[in-house]
Amino acid sequence: MNNDYKNGVENWYAPLEREETVPAAQAPSAGKKRRSAGWRIALGTLLTLGLIIVTSLWFSNRDAGEKSDDKREGSAGGSGFSIILPDDIPGFSDGKTDLPDEEMPENWKDFFSNFYTVDNNKKEESRIPTVEKRPSWELELKPVGKEPLTLQEIYQNCVESIVSIKSYIEGESGYYWGTGIILSEDGLVLTNAHVVEGCDSAKITLHDGTEYEAKLVGADDTSDIAVLKIDAKGLVPAVFGESDQLRVGDEVAALGNPLGEEFLATLTDGIISAIDRGVSVDGHSMNLIQTNTAINEGNSGGALLNMYGQVIGVTNMKMMSSYSSIEGIGFAIPSSTVRTVVNALIKEGEVRGRPAIGVTVGPIPEEAAKHYELPEGLYVSAVTEGTDAWEKGIREGDIITGVNGKPARTTNDILSVRDTLRVGDTITFTIWREGESSDVEVVVGDINDIY
Repeated sequence: MNNDYKNGVENWYAPLEREETVPAAQAPSAGKKRRSAGWRIALGTLLTLGLIIVTSLWFSNRDAGEKSDDKREGSAGGSGFSIILPDDIPGFSDGKTDLPDEEMPENWKDFFSNFYTVDNNKKEESRIPTVEKRPSWELELKPVGKEPLTLQEIYQNCVESIVSIKSYIEGESGYYWGTGIILSEDGLVLTNAHVVEGCDSAKITLHDGTEYEAKLVGADDTSDIAVLKIDAKGLVPAVFGESDQLRVGDEVAALGNPLGEEFLATLTDGIISAIDRGVSVDGHSMNLIQTNTAINEGNSGGALLNMYGQVIGVTNMKMMSSYSSIEGIGFAIPSSTVRTVVNALIKEGEVRGRPAIGVTVGPIPEEAAKHYELPEGLYVSAVTEGTDAWEKGIREGDIITGVNGKPARTTNDILSVRDTLRVGDTITFTIWREGESSDVEVVVGDINDIY
């Protein structure tokens, strides 16, 4: 998994439903924090090399940017995220900061109270009227064709399967803008969850300009996938291919509606830059397809296509920075993930069975560990009340030094164990608190119950 901290960087996602630990320098009260001692600023930015893991399996969220021209601008479909690079940060080099001891607080807990803060903003669920589920419907992935297509043929074959989406919040002027992919001839439409998050209504416009009022089948903010339904017939469903067959270097094309109605049905092309790229944003982690194909605000929910005209990914974010130029790093949700989530939403209205623990951890800066003589491990910055971890006594300020008897030095040490577990299984943490260590066995819960 990669780092995803957004201090000083434009971010296209709205807050998560749960409390999320974030660097103090990007918190709502950041102004005061930025005027404090220099070590706070430098350490706040150190999170760009770290991962805060929350025990969620994937990811979701929506654009937190400003409205413009009566429309919401989103990234790769209304959402996206950015990563600050070390070279962007003054006094930051090779992942280390030069922090004089005299500037460090006397108490190490005071240090972390400035290093981490809590975002109390809550994710808003969509209020779009819902429609009945369809237990018998399933999204299928098709094998590739015999011969690849030209870009012109891909556009001609696929453009009628791409729609534009406007979602509205009652009492607000303007709307949020995104892209959708037709799933069925009778009006099932796939998009990103952040496109409709917190909205009261949505309208879908087909390629021929026909507009429909949309209802919500289901939305999963963790994976950033939503399914809508319109009352239509004779639509052209997109064909979905197998993302598991992709290789780095494969040619792909993106088809969506960047930047609003002026640029409907825009086709761009590129290659697969990486597969199973681990990305974490606001605590949710996903394995995404990385591509250099140009995607921009408004592409969210659009199609990443292979050269056979099949949807092998749903574009949902790109990398940006206000400090340096970042080009050609976009991401898409793999079709293998899309199939699993879409089928669950259409049948049940939600996705069940994803493991979560309810503990938010973050890296301990090397300078802080040395200065305060802290053990190697991961700092617990938040614990969700009501979880088994909370009931077993794990609290903010604890340090996790081991998981299932093995050292816990990075977030991947925990994730690699968690991802092998099912809801109801147990995981054992070695907890360091005030100089003493103990083992705590925690029951893994369902992410829907915890967040």
